Amino acid sequence: MNKQGEPSLEKRFKASIIAVSIIIPVAVAVLFSVKLKDFGIEVEPLSFLPPIYATINGLTALLLVMGVIAIKNGNQKVHQRFMTAAIACSVAFLVMYVAYHMTAVSTVFGDINADGLLDETEKTNAGSMRYVYLFILLSHILLSIIIIPMVLFTYVRALSAQFDRHKKLAKITFPIWLYVAITGVIVYLMISPYYAN
Repeated sequence: MNKQGEPSLEKRFKASIIAVSIIIPVAVAVLFSVKLKDFGIEVEPLSFLPPIYATINGLTALLLVMGVIAIKNGNQKVHQRFMTAAIACSVAFLVMYVAYHMTAVSTVFGDINADGLLDETEKTNAGSMRYVYLFILLSHILLSIIIIPMVLFTYVRALSAQFDRHKKLAKITFPIWLYVAITGVIVYLMISPYYAN
């Protein structure tokens, strides 16, 4: 409770944050498996999107670092702008990522002939890099799910001027969010040679 007896922003938004943190990954998983062509909607694959959303991931990483530098220099307003922009970039990434996967067949790492299957020769050619790719991809996906409530709670704590609690959670949130943003770029760079033309 705050001084006026009103519940804090964090308490007021807790249920919404938890709901959003569950709904987003479930919706992405469902939409990831949905193809527009299955509903008779013929649309060209949005193959221009992956380099754009990879760039947005890179921009998110840059905004996060700049935001931390800003707050370490005592510039709270600039820090808030960078963090808000980083959240907006993450949302833009998510929308583009889902849109791409609703129009295109998933790409398999090492699939040189782009037939959606990995034969023994392709597996051999991909070698141990395939396992490196899968590790980075799986850790990226898992942490991108975990980071949703962390970012939202960190942000709400700042909005409600609970700066000690904000800082405490931000110290955990920042490296995970930065990892998700950077690995988003790495995943794109690793898989892009196998995109179907």
